[in-house]
Amino acid sequence: MAINEKLLEILACPLCKTEVKLTVDEQGLKCVKCHRVYPIRDDIPVMLIDEATIEPDRPVKD
Repeated sequence: MAINEKLLEILACPLCKTEVKLTVDEQGLKCVKCHRVYPIRDDIPVMLIDEATIEPDRPVKD
C-alpha cells in the first residue's frame, strides 16, 4: 500500500518544517531542504528526527 497523496501533501519535516517527498523506492520520505529521510514502516511514516538518516543523494519521486 502506498502513502495516501492527501497525507503526503500535509506532512512536513519535523526539524525544518519543509515539504517531504516520497523516495523512489517508496521506503521513506525525504525532506527537500535538510535531506533527512524518514522511514516508512508497515505503511506508516515514522516522522521522528532520531529515526531519520541524512541522505543528500537519495532520489525522490516528482
